Amino acid sequence: MESRISKKISEYARIITMKSEIKFAEEKLKEILNKLKESKTEDKKLYEWINRALDDLEENAFCGIQVAKRLIPKVYIQKYGIDNLWKYDMPKGWRLLYSVANNEVNVLSIILEWMNHKDYENRFGY
Repeated sequence: MESRISKKISEYARIITMKSEIKFAEEKLKEILNKLKESKTEDKKLYEWINRALDDLEENAFCGIQVAKRLIPKVYIQKYGIDNLWKYDMPKGWRLLYSVANNEVNVLSIILEWMNHKDYENRFGY
């Protein structure tokens, strides 16, 4: 039942378009992203995919897929104190994980991490 409800919420959330401000949960993520930008290898593609995701999130914080609360890895709840989690699918099985929050003025898309499909499956226990 919860998964049907979560899917419906996710569908409705995609209809809602809400601009957001991008924040990184940890400064080191921003540093890693900047290093990817300078890369001459396949990491440059990853940078482009992440950058595209960030652009999309700025336009609509709800453009990703909402993860059901019961499936949110405890490490995110403990480390970041989040109560919602969204995933943005990128090419070649990469995922960007973020949480949506607000401060008194703006909606925030808080970037927690990005990972390949194998690491994503391990994180979520699949």
